[in-house]
Amino acid sequence: MNNMLLTFSMPLLFSPLVWSGYLESNQNVLTPEDWIRVGPVDPKKEVELTFALKQQNVEQLEETLRRVSDPDSAQYGKYLTLEEVSSLVRPSELTQKVVHQWLANHGIKNCSTVQTQDFLQCTVTADVAETLLTGSKFQHYIRHGQSVVRSSSPYSVNDDIHQHLDFVGGLHRFPPKGQQDYSKAYSLKRNQSKVRFHLGVTPAILRERYNLTVTDVGSAQNNSQAVAQFLEQYYHPADLAEFMSIFGISFQHLSEVDRVVGTQGAGKAGLEASLDVQYIMSTGANIPTWVFTNPGRHESQEPFLQWIVSLSNISDLPWVHTISYGDDEDSLSTAYMMRINTEFMKAGVRGISLLFASGDSGAGCKHLDKENTFRPSFPASSPYVTTVGGTSFKNPFKVTYEVTDYISGGGFSNVFKMPNYQTSAVNAYLKTVAASLPPPSYFNASGRAYPDMAALSDNYWVVTNRIPVPFVSGTSASTPVVGGLLSLINDQRLQKGLPVLGFLNPRLYKLKGQALFDVTEGCHLGCLDETVQGQGFCAAQLWDPVTGWGTPNYPALLAVLLSDS
Repeated sequence: MNNMLLTFSMPLLFSPLVWSGYLESNQNVLTPEDWIRVGPVDPKKEVELTFALKQQNVEQLEETLRRVSDPDSAQYGKYLTLEEVSSLVRPSELTQKVVHQWLANHGIKNCSTVQTQDFLQCTVTADVAETLLTGSKFQHYIRHGQSVVRSSSPYSVNDDIHQHLDFVGGLHRFPPKGQQDYSKAYSLKRNQSKVRFHLGVTPAILRERYNLTVTDVGSAQNNSQAVAQFLEQYYHPADLAEFMSIFGISFQHLSEVDRVVGTQGAGKAGLEASLDVQYIMSTGANIPTWVFTNPGRHESQEPFLQWIVSLSNISDLPWVHTISYGDDEDSLSTAYMMRINTEFMKAGVRGISLLFASGDSGAGCKHLDKENTFRPSFPASSPYVTTVGGTSFKNPFKVTYEVTDYISGGGFSNVFKMPNYQTSAVNAYLKTVAASLPPPSYFNASGRAYPDMAALSDNYWVVTNRIPVPFVSGTSASTPVVGGLLSLINDQRLQKGLPVLGFLNPRLYKLKGQALFDVTEGCHLGCLDETVQGQGFCAAQLWDPVTGWGTPNYPALLAVLLSDS
């Protein structure tokens, strides 16, 4: 077997102009159109700030991830513990001393850290925060009854501190739109395409399509999986029990979540949260499941960042995490995305598989004065996660082969270069379909390409607030399905004494489509203009930027991923 190690080092495609003292010089601080500014906060209002301290040995961390994730490496599957990760990346004593002293000089003492000591979360009053972070101005914003506190202007720190921090959370990054997008996408779809007459996707339909038998359920003692909820989305235990009583009668399953990390909010269940929990637990059947819920104790908290921080504070995490969350790359600072990537690497070296939904806007579109461009999404565009796209049945009446779901997110990063593990596959696609590609000005052909694989994302049944609801669509459906299938494979590997899959992409791309159903029909959304006329990319043989390598044929995928020879 070829022992050449994969490389997927991630230099940036560009180096933004760094203003002196500004940690996030290219962070978009414009207020999103759906948020309304109410006015300045009370100076004595408490806000929570998250200080991302500079880590050590990030290059060594990436090298370690490469070795433990590459099946051709002698180190494949030899994962690190959280304690070992902490020893590797823990900020230097100087960094910790300088940052702590800086905070103490401003009277800030109400802080907590994590096991890796690379995040500090401090509760301070707004006036102290504005003094600490020069230029920041905290304002109240509202959207559909939701209230947040964010800074309306960029912040900076003095040069002595700048070298010890990556960014400060709790000032920027408004929560992106949630389930409203998915329902809007479905309404649009009903108006544009032929009516679907089949009864919809259920666990039984998924198990039939992806060739799972009644015996394909979990049984390993040390296996678990997780979903993460944001945007004030909560699941209801009664909905999960009702869903399993209706749709889980043909296979062994669990009807309760094993552990909730965070605080479940009151009120109605969220459709997206219900979808995530019900489908990872019915696909990854009989496997203990955690739910990470991040409602935010302060209006200044960034729920996604809260989840990221929590991963560095729990020693024994579930092996598979699926997350239906994303934001436009161009709305986030490079410093922030780079640090989040490092957090993904920290998870990967521990053997954790992170799956992100590719989004429900196709290639996306950024409207510019002269010409438009496609708009990639992050974390879908991260080179260190497995990104899941979406498909639909070709025949609306039967369990048939799959075609692209036109909302399936996909494309090319404008920030991160194409990782080595996918260059051959992506370049083959670009060469094969060169004549029908969108104009080069619409996308960055040398960027990290996504998604990596896909699953059905159209017309799901979900139980929410005790009511079965049909026609739920989006890659927030396909992602927990793939996550559940990978959990089943981990279950079999654990029973055979093999390590879990961990960061899947290097191994997935080496399969070159083996054990997956290739999706070769259909295109997804793009810019609605005269040039591309609403079309993004199209599916093709083998890998493509709409459905990745395709959808899972479970028994075949299990067979190839059980072999470490």
